[in-house]
Amino acid sequence: MLNDQQPGSGLYTYRSLLNDPDITKEFNDLQFGLGNLQINISEAGVLSGRIYDTGWELKLSGCAQSGNPATLWFQGSGTVGGAPWIYEYLCYRVPHIPNGVAQIPSLVGSVIRVIPHPNGSGGISPAGVVCSFYAVLQALKQ
Repeated sequence: MLNDQQPGSGLYTYRSLLNDPDITKEFNDLQFGLGNLQINISEAGVLSGRIYDTGWELKLSGCAQSGNPATLWFQGSGTVGGAPWIYEYLCYRVPHIPNGVAQIPSLVGSVIRVIPHPNGSGGISPAGVVCSFYAVLQALKQ
């Protein structure tokens, strides 16, 4: 089992949200992205893996640093729908909360779109957009 000071390899459920301070905004209107986040971390702290869902995949490369909280910094890149996509992620492993019940290891952080890409509706998703994300462990890496 992972301890609270080690970043963890595993398969996570990933969700990202637009950073909109308008409390009247419908929660579903804040969705930015969702998918599976497979993280592999070597003994030396080298991070690899992928973020993916049906019809798309970005390969991950980066690093992880133990601590309290552990820090992960990585980039996802690939070709989706014939266009290059690049996103960067900075996140922290949520420490165990004393007296918490049935806690699931989680990551929280920010993601930025590094380059523009087509949005699937005939427009362009601009570079520089920063969103918050969280990821909840589905399973430990086998």
